[in-house]
Amino acid sequence: MVEPLVPFAPPVRLAALLARRELGLRLVAGDPDTELHWVHTSEMADPYPYLLGGELLLTAGVQLADPERFVARAAEAGAAALGFGVTPVYDTVPAPLVEACGRHGLPLVEVEPGTTFAAVARAVWRLMADARLHELRRVTDTQRALATAAARPGPVPAVLRVLAARLGGRAALYAPDGTEYAAAGRGLTPREAAALDRLVAVVAGEERRPSSAADTVGGTGGPAGTGPGAAEGAPGAPGVRLAAYSLGTGREGLTLGLVLARHEEADQRIAETAMVLLSLLTAPHQGADEATRSAALVRLLLGARPEEVAPLLGEAPWTVVHARGGDGQAPPPALGTPLVDAAEGTVRALLPAGRDVAPQPGWTLGVSAPAGPGELAAADAQARRALRRAQAAHTGLARHRAGGLDALVDPVEAHAHARALLGPLLDSPALVETLCTWLSLHGGWDRTATALGVHRNTVRQRITRCAALLDADLEDAQTRMELWFALRRL
Repeated sequence: MVEPLVPFAPPVRLAALLARRELGLRLVAGDPDTELHWVHTSEMADPYPYLLGGELLLTAGVQLADPERFVARAAEAGAAALGFGVTPVYDTVPAPLVEACGRHGLPLVEVEPGTTFAAVARAVWRLMADARLHELRRVTDTQRALATAAARPGPVPAVLRVLAARLGGRAALYAPDGTEYAAAGRGLTPREAAALDRLVAVVAGEERRPSSAADTVGGTGGPAGTGPGAAEGAPGAPGVRLAAYSLGTGREGLTLGLVLARHEEADQRIAETAMVLLSLLTAPHQGADEATRSAALVRLLLGARPEEVAPLLGEAPWTVVHARGGDGQAPPPALGTPLVDAAEGTVRALLPAGRDVAPQPGWTLGVSAPAGPGELAAADAQARRALRRAQAAHTGLARHRAGGLDALVDPVEAHAHARALLGPLLDSPALVETLCTWLSLHGGWDRTATALGVHRNTVRQRITRCAALLDADLEDAQTRMELWFALRRL
């Protein structure tokens, strides 16, 4: 039998077509779960030369002189099912045709009078379009879920959990020596575990290793797969699909092993998305250090003194990065660190200070000055201000600018002065933010509105309110300078 070519859209089951009551189709013989890839109409005595495989072949039997040969040739060409119109040549489906379809395992559908072949074909295309839309939505929803998981604390286990759930199986990372590094999803049968271990060994091999490998185990269906351990037997249940993907190069690269409940194009796209995310999250491979650093950050957030967790965080100083993307559903930017958090549209990342931060397509970045564990809160504020400046200037990346006259003033005295000068505004964070942004952009109304995401009239109203509360002339350069200094020292 000819193996059907893969079409542009997912196949639809014959049962879905039979359920369209307006067509009045009736299954005479065969399996209603048969998959249809497209539709072809032919009145040739031998349709074999015109079939690609996977079709619902429609005919009225104009040249049906030999039903046995007709069905045998259609089945040999890989036709999925036969639709027989009982008008205008025949009043009923010929019994020899029913018997031949039964012998060759070709499902047979009766097309009642009044139902045109064009209507049947249109119904199949609509079902395929609906299936395609469903698959696209499934891929998109899963990509969003994977991106959200990648932005959480402990991103690697979170991504594996989402991946295993969406694929209906198991997702696991394997160390270079073949031991399981992290996993999520259902348990494996001994046969599945052995087959997956073999695939991982193939991908993780040091010489001429492929970037991926696949296999099928269990079931009794069709072609068994692409590797050892594939199922053998008569056509029937398709079995379980296994796949392994290399996440890196060299001896330190991890391998992603998957057990999939089905093998569809959407599952392949989902696996590829997860592979990219996991490659970013595990490169360079952190091992136990990743969990240690995540634990250190949790302790820091729960009130531990910075000096207590500094040894766990690793090499200091650190750099804080704030990022905003044009697409709210886009995966986090590739900053090369697993210490990533996403909240209210802003992605925040913590990187070793020695790691260079480069512009990321589709993202606007603000980068802090290097900071030790005790200065991370200040670095977070620096990154936030740098991001705001980058957005206003429509540039992809802005860095914190340190030094200058600010460094000559005692920080404690400067902070006290700032609170005294800006006291009337401190109960309104929106006013403080607007004044700071407006001053940083040299009083530009439109650019301030863009940076804050508000209307320019809102900016004017807030600045007017600031001037009134401070009893200050905001057109005066000296006043602006003093306010700017104070805002930077809050």
